[in-house]
Amino acid sequence: MRKRITNWQTTIGRMAISLVAIAALASLVTYETAKPTAARAAVAAPAAAPLDDTSVGALLSLDQAMETLAARVTPAIVNVAVTSRTKDVAEQQLPDDLQQFFGPGFGQFFGPHGRPQPQIEHGIGSGVIISPDGYIVTNNHVIDGAVDIRVTMSNRRIMKAKLVGADPLTDLAVIKVDGGSLPSIPWGDSTALHPGQTVLAFGNPFGFRFTVTRGIVSALNRPNPFSDNARKPGEFIQTDAAINPGNSGGPLVDARGEVVGINTFLVSSSGAFSGMGFAIPTQIVRPTVDTLIRDGKVTHGYMGIGISDVTPENAKFFDVNDASGAVVTQVEADSPAGKAGLKVGDVITELDGQKVSDAGQLQVEVGQKRPGTTIQLEVMRDGKNMNLPVTLEAMGSRDNEGNETSEADHGKMHWGLGLSDMTPEIRQQLQAPRDIHGAVIEQVQPGSSADNAGLQRGDVIVQVNRHDVQSVSDVKQALASVPKGKDALLLVWSNGGNTFRVLHAPEGS
Repeated sequence: MRKRITNWQTTIGRMAISLVAIAALASLVTYETAKPTAARAAVAAPAAAPLDDTSVGALLSLDQAMETLAARVTPAIVNVAVTSRTKDVAEQQLPDDLQQFFGPGFGQFFGPHGRPQPQIEHGIGSGVIISPDGYIVTNNHVIDGAVDIRVTMSNRRIMKAKLVGADPLTDLAVIKVDGGSLPSIPWGDSTALHPGQTVLAFGNPFGFRFTVTRGIVSALNRPNPFSDNARKPGEFIQTDAAINPGNSGGPLVDARGEVVGINTFLVSSSGAFSGMGFAIPTQIVRPTVDTLIRDGKVTHGYMGIGISDVTPENAKFFDVNDASGAVVTQVEADSPAGKAGLKVGDVITELDGQKVSDAGQLQVEVGQKRPGTTIQLEVMRDGKNMNLPVTLEAMGSRDNEGNETSEADHGKMHWGLGLSDMTPEIRQQLQAPRDIHGAVIEQVQPGSSADNAGLQRGDVIVQVNRHDVQSVSDVKQALASVPKGKDALLLVWSNGGNTFRVLHAPEGS
């Protein structure tokens, strides 16, 4: 009986709870229905409808075309990561007479007690694959001094690359990775470009990989802005497609996905993009790259003249009818141009039968010709036309000691060494014993036989092929007598001791 009462009480309790819940829900519904407008939740009105495809069909088609173009080119873009060996830049002031001997900054290359201080640096740039078998074009300044080069593709594949060749004058370099059927993009014709034409710049600005920017060709045939070397060719493509640090070596492509230039520098007061990026046109890039792949280096033709543009202001002074051609401003003594009879004030109007439009074009055309080539110049002198044949020499063959482009500079281009004679002052700086005689290494060309042998600035060469040497002249003569294709053995004093180093024969020697 007690159990029945308990069940009845439980049933009554549950019914009471249900009634209370129903009453609460009814009250809430009544409130929501009767509550004032201010108490209700705000709901935004529906937005306006988007523009229909018909109205913006041209823009949508342009976007689709750009997406297709970017998707086609990006797989052929690589991030170039470089490890380079430099020297410690800790300030080490040398005596004034030693500074004058070695030139500014020599003391930076020596740490305590005159010992070279190696240092590792890392840098990044961009490159573009131009052939399925792995040839990649980039800038020389991206890989300059590299001891290790690795490229990362858009699929995150990392590959070790080797340097095929570099040309500091044009700031171009070719590296190669092992592979087959790699994505690549074709060459375009930069001479067919026009201001206003759409171009895209690809690369890795500030380390943000595989970036694409869009712009137009702002101008063509921009002159060489570099004051450090007047021989550097101009004819740059100017673009407003954003180019920033890290874009160097990446391609500038046209609407067909063809490489029309290699991004190389920007003009900006802040160091970041300000609307003026510059690319090396393919009219310079392609022949340079072909030569680097074939020969591993580029030797440029050289006349030995200074030139500038003929302008509307100065044309009348040279008796020319139109403002085109290149006027000779300087003729170096005993140069190819001097031997051919060129004079200051001559206006060069044709090269091998082709019209010369300006000084930049002439500089590019001559620089791309091989030394030993005889070119035919049509020259206007005092209102009279004349034809002058000029046999070109190798650019740099007349440079002073220490110039990297001189093949006669103590064998520097052949073995990668720049040398100086030992003097009492240098001996004191190096703390070399009195019985150490030979030639002091002043420069080591990156990637050369000397660099690969581990030679450094401040080392002293005391023997070549087991024969003592006393001077730069002795070393030069000894290395010059090494048979073609043969290695050389050096005995080198460095950091208080002697070691033997093998200079391997340069490739192609």
